Amino acid sequence: MFEKILIANRGEIALRIQRACREMGIKTVVVHSEADRDAKYVKLADESVCIGPAASTLSYLSMPAIISAAEVTDSEAIHPGYGFLSENPDFAERVEQSGFVFIGPRSESIRLMGDKVSAKRAMIKAGVPCVPGSEGALPDDPKEIIQIARKVGYPVIIKAAGGGGGRGMRVVHTEAALLNAVTMTKTEAGTAFGNPEVYLEKFLENPRHVEIQILADSFGNAVWLGERDCSMQRRHQKVLEEAPAPDIPRKTIEKVGARCADACRKMNYRGAGTFEFLYEKGEFYFIEMNTRVQVEHPVTEMITGIDIVQEQIHIAAGEILRFKQRDITFKGHAIECRINAEDAFKFTPSPGKITSWHVPGGPGIRVDSHAYDGYFVPPYYDSMIGKVISYGSSREQAIRRMQIALSEMVVEGISTNIPLHRELMVDARFIEGGTNIHYLEHKLDEKPDLPKVKPKAGKK
Repeated sequence: MFEKILIANRGEIALRIQRACREMGIKTVVVHSEADRDAKYVKLADESVCIGPAASTLSYLSMPAIISAAEVTDSEAIHPGYGFLSENPDFAERVEQSGFVFIGPRSESIRLMGDKVSAKRAMIKAGVPCVPGSEGALPDDPKEIIQIARKVGYPVIIKAAGGGGGRGMRVVHTEAALLNAVTMTKTEAGTAFGNPEVYLEKFLENPRHVEIQILADSFGNAVWLGERDCSMQRRHQKVLEEAPAPDIPRKTIEKVGARCADACRKMNYRGAGTFEFLYEKGEFYFIEMNTRVQVEHPVTEMITGIDIVQEQIHIAAGEILRFKQRDITFKGHAIECRINAEDAFKFTPSPGKITSWHVPGGPGIRVDSHAYDGYFVPPYYDSMIGKVISYGSSREQAIRRMQIALSEMVVEGISTNIPLHRELMVDARFIEGGTNIHYLEHKLDEKPDLPKVKPKAGKK
C-alpha cells in the first residue's frame, strides 16, 4: 500500500479523498492554487504545495506543476478526483512515465472511452446495448449522411466524438436541417475539442438517465455496484441523483450490470468507472463511460456499504478486487442534492464569503463539503460547494429525511440552490419517481417570474 498520495484536485472531492486516505493510514499531499490557500483540506493535509495562480489553466490543469509537486514531496501516487485532468489520457500517461502511480484507469482506456465513436464501437463489440445510429464517425458524402439518418429515423442527434458534459450536440427533426446541423457541429467540435469528427444517433425524446457503477482490478476481475438515476438535470448538468433507480425491473438492471462488468473484463479496464445510459420504454442505450470517480458516488456507497474511493486506491496499489459479485448486496435508498453557490432559479453564480454555515445531521444524513463559516467561495471554479446525502430503508424515508435536512441547512452571505432542492423534494412527480431528463427544465419554464421588487421613492 502507498505511504503518500498526492491529491490533484480541489473542493469537496479533495477533502473526500483526503478522508479516505487518512482512514487507511496514508499521508496526503494537497496541491492548491493561490485562491484555495485557506481551504479546509489544505490545512488538514500532511503537506501542501501551491502550484499556481487562481486560473485553473495555470494551476489545476498544469501537468508539469502537479508532477513537480509529486516529485518534491516524494509522493508515490496521484489521485485526480473528478473534472480537471481526471479523464485526460496524456496526464495519466505522463504520471506513469514520471514514476508515479495514476489512481485511475490506464491511459489507453481513458483514450478509448474519451472518443465517443471508439467507445460506442467497443460497447457494441462487448454486447452493451447502444442507441441506434451511425457506425462510427459520419462520412463526408452528404448523400451517405442523408441515407444514414433516414435509416435511423427522425429526430436524430448529431454529437461530437470528443464532446462531453452536454456540449457538442445538436438535435435535428427534419431532413432539410440535417446537413447544415452536421456542418455546424463539426465546426464547433473542431474548435472546442480539437476533433471535428461527429456521429449520428436516434434522438430519444423522453428518456431517463441511468448509470451503472463498476470496479475492476488488474487481474481480470470486475463487479458492478448497482445503478443510479441522474435524470433530474438542467442543460445536461445533474442536479440531484438517487440509488437505486425507481421503477426499473430488477432483472433488467442485473442484465445490463452484468454486461458492463463483462465489457470491463474484455477491455482490460482497471479502476472505478461509470457506464451512462438513456433508459426509455424498458430499454437501456449506452451513451458514454466516465473513467473516474463520479460526483454522485456517495449514493452508491450508502446502499452498498462500499467505499469507492478506498477501492480505487486498493486497485491502483496492485491489489486484487476484495469482493466478488455475489458478495455485493443492495440495501435501502439514497438521494444526493448538489449544493451550488448560485441563484436557485436564475442559476447565476454567487461567489463570496459565507457568513453563516450550518449543516444538517441526524440518522441517515451525510454532508460532503469543504465549505465552512467564513469560507470565501472563489469565482474561478465550478459553483458546487457541497452535497447533502440522505439514506433510508425505503425511498419514502430517504425523501422525508432529505426534506428535513434541507429545512435545517443554513447558508448565508451567498445565494445557493437549496430553495430549488426544497421545492423538488415536495414535487409530486419526483415523489412518484421516474421523471425523464427534460422534466426539470419543463418545470422551470412553467415557473412564473419572481415578483418584481418595487423601487423605493427617493426623497424630494
